[in-house]
Amino acid sequence: MSRTELGLMTLNDVDAVHAIEEACFKTPWSKASFIREVTENACARYMVLREDGVAVAYAGVWFVLDEGHITNIAVRPDRRHIGYGERVTRAMIQLAADSGMNWMTLEVRRSNVAAQNLYHKLGFIDVGYRKRYYENTEDALIMALEHLPEGNPENDPMLVRE
Repeated sequence: MSRTELGLMTLNDVDAVHAIEEACFKTPWSKASFIREVTENACARYMVLREDGVAVAYAGVWFVLDEGHITNIAVRPDRRHIGYGERVTRAMIQLAADSGMNWMTLEVRRSNVAAQNLYHKLGFIDVGYRKRYYENTEDALIMALEHLPEGNPENDPMLVRE
């Protein structure tokens, strides 16, 4: 049986996360983008689900004021349909709450019904559309989560303690 663990993405996870990104998206982010997210972007947080030490799912978010904007969520294709997407997304939502965010938003392809169903299950609601958002052809559904779980600031791994 495989051992799984959730944690913040590190530079050691970038190769596996980038491979997931390339396998899942028509226009994947570059490896350099993920390196910048981990090392330079103070607003970015990425959770990974590791199976036997290797990232198999991830979720990214940018914290801006009191909003967590989900940038991407993906699961390695051979590890789908076993709950990893929900698990990493729930962990990201809890991290946002622990970090003081009050709500979350995301965009999802109109055609990605499986992802929309997961987000609805987690409490997200449909709030609008972005026309021709993806590759200038497909609309994005904008979704929001207005009620985050209770936050535990002591669990925020980025909290600066003086």
